Amino acid sequence: MRTQTENHVGTNWLAALDAEARGLVAAVDAQPDGRRLLDGTLDTAGYIHYLVQTYHYARWSTPILGEGGERLKRLGRHPELAELLIQKGEEERGHDRWLLSDLKNLGCSEESVEAAARSPAVEAYTGWNFFTSRAGVPTAVLGTAYVLEYLSQTRAGVWAERLKEVGAIPNIHKAVTFLRSHGALDGDHVAEMKRILEPLTDPEDQEAILFSARVARSVFPRIFREDGGSSLPLAR
Repeated sequence: MRTQTENHVGTNWLAALDAEARGLVAAVDAQPDGRRLLDGTLDTAGYIHYLVQTYHYARWSTPILGEGGERLKRLGRHPELAELLIQKGEEERGHDRWLLSDLKNLGCSEESVEAAARSPAVEAYTGWNFFTSRAGVPTAVLGTAYVLEYLSQTRAGVWAERLKEVGAIPNIHKAVTFLRSHGALDGDHVAEMKRILEPLTDPEDQEAILFSARVARSVFPRIFREDGGSSLPLAR
């Protein structure tokens, strides 16, 4: 039996990748806290929860992407994609510091953020992407990167502006560095990735990239509080 992902492998695979990206945006918008982010009414606890969980996956972005690129180079496959992964890893370097700065301005110490409970979604996200980078098909990480950068392009800047406009969270104007920066950066990144991925014809790589995009679409929306309710405890 062929999976839904496999059915899209071939000439339409980039259209399928775009569909996964749009699906991620829709899934995030459907989460209660995702809706509140979009209209600017998310409360302090919900926003802190989102930033803390984002920190605990974003801190690993550089090694996940970089190791995938280095492994592709060792395998002697897709040199341009290997360089893209390494480049994207470097672009993500230090973004976790933006999150720590935003959280500090919301009253959260770095020690409390480091000790915070990780949601199952974060554990699944980092575990899957480290697996693909280190032992699976290393190009798969590009599926995750593509859909998350598409989400940032379409939502991060909007979230930042609406949170500031509504002003429901004290000191919010000093706590949107991560969102504002990603919203500004990731538009060009999506177009660049599409240009580099377009010539990719290997079915295994196409399937791996699409599958990782689907994993991200399924897992990432769960980094928000479940049903918009009480947050996970900040410390274990």
